[in-house]
Amino acid sequence: MLAFIMVLVVFSTELLAQQKVTGNVTDQNGDPLPGVTVVIEGTSTGTATDIDGNYAIEANAESVLVFSFVGFERQSRVVGNSSIINIQMQEDAASLEEVVVVGYGAMKEKDLTTAISTVKTEDLVKTPSPNAMQALQGRVAGVQIVSSGVPGSSPTVRVRGIGSFEGGAAPLYVVDGMFFDNIDFLNPGDIKSISVLKDASSQAIYGIRAANGVVLVETNSGNYEQQPEIIYDGYYGVQNPQNVLKMANAQQFVQYVNETGSAADIAFVQNAIQRYGRSRMDPNIPDVNTDWYREVMGPAPIQNHSLTFNGGSAKTRYSVGGSYFSQDGLLNESRNEYRRLNMRANLNTEVKDWLTVGGTFNLSLARQYVAEEAAWSAAYFAVPIIPVYDEQNTGAYPHRLANAQQVGYRGPQNPFNSLLYNDTRNNISKLAGNFHADVRLIPDRLTFHTAYNYKVNQINHRKLSFAYGNGVTDPQSALRRDNSTRFDQIVDNYLTYNNMWGNHMLTATLGQSFTNEYGEGLFARGTLLSPDPTWNNEYLWYLSNAQNLDLEDIGDGIALNINYTSYFGRLAYNYDDRYLVYGTYRVDGTNKFQQNWAAFPTFGVGWVLSEENFFNVRGVDFLKFRASWGQVGNAGISPAVGAPTLEETATAIDDIRIIGRRLNPTFDLIDRWETAEEKNIGVNAKLFRNRLTLDADYYIRDTRNLAVAVPTPLFAGSQRRSIGAVRNQGVEVALNWENQISQHLFYHIGGNIATLKNSVLSLGGPDRINAGQAEFRQISILDSPYQAFYGYEVVGVFQNESQIANSGYTEEFVAANNLVPGDLIFKDQNGDGIINDEDRVVLGSYFPKLNYGANMGLRYKNLEFSALIQGQSGNKILNRKRGEVIWTNDTNIDADLATNLWRGEGTSNKYPSAAGLRKAWNQNMSDYFVEDGSYFRVQNVQVVYSFFGKNLFGLPMPTTRLSFTAERPLTLFRYNGFNPEVDNGVDMQVYPIPAIYTLGLSIKL
Repeated sequence: MLAFIMVLVVFSTELLAQQKVTGNVTDQNGDPLPGVTVVIEGTSTGTATDIDGNYAIEANAESVLVFSFVGFERQSRVVGNSSIINIQMQEDAASLEEVVVVGYGAMKEKDLTTAISTVKTEDLVKTPSPNAMQALQGRVAGVQIVSSGVPGSSPTVRVRGIGSFEGGAAPLYVVDGMFFDNIDFLNPGDIKSISVLKDASSQAIYGIRAANGVVLVETNSGNYEQQPEIIYDGYYGVQNPQNVLKMANAQQFVQYVNETGSAADIAFVQNAIQRYGRSRMDPNIPDVNTDWYREVMGPAPIQNHSLTFNGGSAKTRYSVGGSYFSQDGLLNESRNEYRRLNMRANLNTEVKDWLTVGGTFNLSLARQYVAEEAAWSAAYFAVPIIPVYDEQNTGAYPHRLANAQQVGYRGPQNPFNSLLYNDTRNNISKLAGNFHADVRLIPDRLTFHTAYNYKVNQINHRKLSFAYGNGVTDPQSALRRDNSTRFDQIVDNYLTYNNMWGNHMLTATLGQSFTNEYGEGLFARGTLLSPDPTWNNEYLWYLSNAQNLDLEDIGDGIALNINYTSYFGRLAYNYDDRYLVYGTYRVDGTNKFQQNWAAFPTFGVGWVLSEENFFNVRGVDFLKFRASWGQVGNAGISPAVGAPTLEETATAIDDIRIIGRRLNPTFDLIDRWETAEEKNIGVNAKLFRNRLTLDADYYIRDTRNLAVAVPTPLFAGSQRRSIGAVRNQGVEVALNWENQISQHLFYHIGGNIATLKNSVLSLGGPDRINAGQAEFRQISILDSPYQAFYGYEVVGVFQNESQIANSGYTEEFVAANNLVPGDLIFKDQNGDGIINDEDRVVLGSYFPKLNYGANMGLRYKNLEFSALIQGQSGNKILNRKRGEVIWTNDTNIDADLATNLWRGEGTSNKYPSAAGLRKAWNQNMSDYFVEDGSYFRVQNVQVVYSFFGKNLFGLPMPTTRLSFTAERPLTLFRYNGFNPEVDNGVDMQVYPIPAIYTLGLSIKL
């Protein structure tokens, strides 16, 4: 009883100590702030201000009230004896003070005059992928990401279009100071941030390597004064084939064959009926209906696990970790997988007050089994009236696979020959790291930075073809081995000077860099391995067991040995946070080209209008206008220094062979790098108490001295010259809004769009240069996109003889081409009554005219939801698969084509008749083969629930996050293919891009 009374007294005292605290919360202008969270520190007790900024809460005298709101600085007040506490919130300037990584240094975001976009680790890890660049798809305006479904593959990345005809469009990757061609060796969870330098002004500090954009990657490094922490992060999921292309089934295929009128193909169907029997559902077709795509592929697992140790003291910080990634491919009956083990360490320590030293270490060990891509083509073309296995094919070994040749077709067609009898393996080792030191020569003024960066890449490639029999032929075993080693080194030394006086702030950088790139390779090929390779004797898969060595396919030597010596400087000036001036100058020297040295200048200015005294626009917190100009180079082309040559020639005079010589004046001359010059104007704004951010840019990038293969009119072939020019221009806009609705409810929403216009400015004389196959012409024409599709414009399908007679074609032309109903109608562009080369037009380009993305997120207490959508429009895809009928017409066709062929007047105005498919007239390059590549995709959806401050079995529970992620669950498009992401626009059969569903777990101790 006494104890009860004591508890009651204590409880009553506590109640008496509680008091009601009220107040009003305003912004720095005195306007009320609704939705401000008011929480008693150390508890979950809290409330939020109403529409007039008022609040009320019960608290005791010792309580500390914490006021927080998106876009404003967090504030705290001790209650004490106060019953009324009014708060004036101050705008949070931290977002403007955020530091952005730039070349050889860092700058505050508000001081930038260039176009730089940054993606943080929390967005990178949402995407289950071996390559962090995949996570940028739909997130960064002006950056096009073309996905790939191949296990362990890297996406195609283009920053503001393509600026080289032969040097590729991949950007330069700089990882902690080291240059890379891609970042496929990094675990996305080990990356702190990725910054994309999009304009020449930001890129020019990297000079001759930067013309296609620069991607700066900063890896995790730990923090000073950080308690040690252990983080496990992992996921496991499944990849599902999606948008699987439907092919004609047996009934549709036989109908198509009968409509072609081909006696041979009709006979093949009858042969199949005799061999495999008649269908009980339809006695006119064989008792076989093989869905080859269903047979060759299925779901596949994907997983990633990482363990990280972070921490730091007053003078040392560290981050050490390891990860394991595993991805199986979609193809069945074949080794088609990717495994990667990563280990890394990052250490920095202050040895003396004036000296900080550190280093990074990244080791990646990967094994990739690459499936034979011929299997995809075979699955597309294989007729559905033969099975996978045929016990009657006794001549086939070691598996009795069906062979279409045995019912009359020209090829075996069965894709399982490619899957079962080929094995391609890549053992990939990558080591990268650096050692660096910072010497503070003058405290807070002058710092000297020196770094030694290195990377070693080794690839051991093995491709084995097994000996087998398909019942008609017996291909022999063959083995090819390739070993390549690449060792690169970069030594950087630079001084950085910072000074502030009055309203002036100056940062200057002056430095030197030396780069050496060295590579060598060894390759050989042998045939007739003895004993024959099988899956059970992989230890014998070596060239020493080959009975024949292909002497023309053996090589050993240095692949490259290139040096770069560079000098660079940068000035960044800020007056009163209003006027910004920025400039860099880099000089590069290299032994790669005959012209050894080049300079790359840049200049940028900015005006922060919101800092002007006369500027007082309600709702505008920050407004900056900026403009820049710069030049950058592309050394990713092959040099050539040639000269006219004397060629031996022979002719017959009076039946006597006469040997002579003639001068061939054609030769290649590529003695310099390609140079891009770009102008960029932009605006950055933060509005409505920093809740809305706007970033917008307009750019024009002209790349000159392009290496171009120019046809020679009097001699066969072409000669390469540095005479081309191409322009990329566009607009980029990104908008993001974030807000706090109540104490526990937060949300954000954002979007970005980017336009692109690519056009050829110069070809060094000719107004056009052909590309692609002669039958499927691509062309570069002045003022048109690079390698645009080129052919006839289809305006319909002839429905009857009357329409042909009134088509505008001459009678002679109609008769010469044997035009009949069911044939395509090509537009007579010049109205001369015939269709010839004069009627060919540009049919489109594989460059999207518009890329877009949008994201949203919602957080309520411990539950988070996020979604990302993205897409593109304005690009075209050449459906090259349909064009194969020109050479091989005894194959299957896709279901859309089979269903919608012209079968009489009014049945189709899009596709020709079955017989017309095999007719030369309809096989002309036209927009019948060129399709719309636009698509809309739900890119990523993630739901996360977090546990923190909880107990488990009486013990404190570590911070834990459970997540469900859906990557690419929905893609909408009209193209007749697996997916509309085709990097060069020509679809010969691309690897499908799967939808991925994962469950994730993250634990922090």
